[in-house]
Amino acid sequence: MTAARTVARMILCASAVAALSLSPSAGGQKADKKAAPAEKQPEVPSYYGSQPATENIDLTMYARIREEGLKHSHVMQFAEALNDGIGPRLTGSPNMAKANEWTRDTLTKIGLENAHLEDWGEFGMGWQQVNTWVRMTSPDTEPLWVQAAPWSPATNGPVTGEAIYVVLQQASDIDKYAGKLKGKIVLLGATRLTPDITSPLFSRYSDADLKDMETYPVSIRPGAPANLDAVQARLKAAQMRRDAVKKMANEGVLAILTPSRDGGNGGGTGIIFDDNGADLAPSAQKKENAVTVPNAVMMIEHYNRLARMLQNNVPVTLEVNIEAKFTGDHEHGFDTVAEIPGTDPKLKDQVVMVGGHLDSWISGTGATDNGAGSVVAMEAVRILKALNIKPRRTIRIALWSGEEQGLYGSQGYAKLHFGTFAAANPPDPDNIPAYLRTKGALTTTKEWETLDAYYNLDNGTGKVRGVYTQENFAIEPIFAQWIAPLKDLGVSTISPQNTGGTDHLSFDAMGLPGFQFIQDPMDYETRTHHSDMDTVDRLHAADLAQAAVVEAIFLYNTSERDAMMPRKPFPHPEKEKELTAPIPGLYPNAVAPSK
Repeated sequence: MTAARTVARMILCASAVAALSLSPSAGGQKADKKAAPAEKQPEVPSYYGSQPATENIDLTMYARIREEGLKHSHVMQFAEALNDGIGPRLTGSPNMAKANEWTRDTLTKIGLENAHLEDWGEFGMGWQQVNTWVRMTSPDTEPLWVQAAPWSPATNGPVTGEAIYVVLQQASDIDKYAGKLKGKIVLLGATRLTPDITSPLFSRYSDADLKDMETYPVSIRPGAPANLDAVQARLKAAQMRRDAVKKMANEGVLAILTPSRDGGNGGGTGIIFDDNGADLAPSAQKKENAVTVPNAVMMIEHYNRLARMLQNNVPVTLEVNIEAKFTGDHEHGFDTVAEIPGTDPKLKDQVVMVGGHLDSWISGTGATDNGAGSVVAMEAVRILKALNIKPRRTIRIALWSGEEQGLYGSQGYAKLHFGTFAAANPPDPDNIPAYLRTKGALTTTKEWETLDAYYNLDNGTGKVRGVYTQENFAIEPIFAQWIAPLKDLGVSTISPQNTGGTDHLSFDAMGLPGFQFIQDPMDYETRTHHSDMDTVDRLHAADLAQAAVVEAIFLYNTSERDAMMPRKPFPHPEKEKELTAPIPGLYPNAVAPSK
């Protein structure tokens, strides 16, 4: 996931780690592993070993990995099987179950061991889109482009009704429509602009872009959500929208159509971004939050035509058919996990991990988000198995589910394997969103000590240009030596910056080395991210093969080092509030606060 991804999405996923509130429960498929009893770890671990000034780099192994990965790549075979053969993979859906099983079985065929599914807990309702269409029947006839919003109920056959255009700017606006909504099809939301495209929809990072990533943005309040006001404004708008939808449901509207969000520079280009439909109710997959009105997301150009006609007092009649299936109210989520066992008696219990999220939204097939990261990880471990690598440490692949709703799969794995956060004391004010609340003290498991590093890919189809270190400054000289022989493949940049929005955050939040690769942006933000354009057609085979080679080299290098990778200081999230607290007696003329 790129740093340019929408701010709201980044905050949601990045700060979802702060909550770490998953409570895996009984039921669903049996999990294969149990968490070790939690125990507090020392603040300054002493078991990493000294770090060498010069890395022991095996250039012969680099050459072998490049040969296998670039001349005998299987990455597009994996990509087509996953994205074409299975399709979109909404967590909890039948397709997600197929993807879990296919990845488990394929990793076994590749030669990995202990391939299994790990249950991270209850997700919510299982849902699948079967068929969705909308057409205008008067004053003209026209088929209209739509996708069902995830977790929309079905219309139970085509329904026909007059369209009504509803724009909400304040909570009382919905009251203007009281008694006027029964039997109507609601266009909910203002028209969206369709600006001219003045810059390319597709790009790669320039040398200047990459150089800029090598700088560290200084903040004197690292723990403060600078855009909290904007977050709370969005929460207020979402609450207003939820209340309005309930009133519409009570009045008996037939269906709700919302305009696709624009995709930034790609907005208004006939693309449907279907992730915004689910915000009729946050956590819409939960039965208690379910939207009871059938709803769909419409292409902006078609939505705007209907809205303009209604604004000009032209009656519009629509026919809507949303065919969807619910497969259960309490579906569980699963991660696919497999490994290449370590062989060094002293190091084999230490683990190097690689992964990406396997789930997707539903309007495309999830090829760039994040089928790409999943199949690159699979190809990386396939390369190592094809070369009959016998790593000193265990190499483990994990393909997550539930990432799109808040990093559920990787958070669940972290909680099961590495530790838990206590509730903050004192608690945050009630108006602070749950996913921005302060964490309490971290209590870790024994397994927390043995995780060496986790590598993640979730920025689309672009080739790897470097890696973000997440402020792990001690690791920069290590990565710099690793990528020096890869400059001819375009890998050149070590960025000290934090990058948000995806599964490496679940590791980083616990003080574990978790890293996201830097990838060329391509058309990820403009066309494919959460859209109906997210298909295999948007994948670049050469870039994915390059990314798999880089991942395989990082996995190999990590597995073979004498010392574990350096970590950041042990996290003390319970002290975050103290960072900006006033210092008593600092100002000699300060007036004591009144009581």
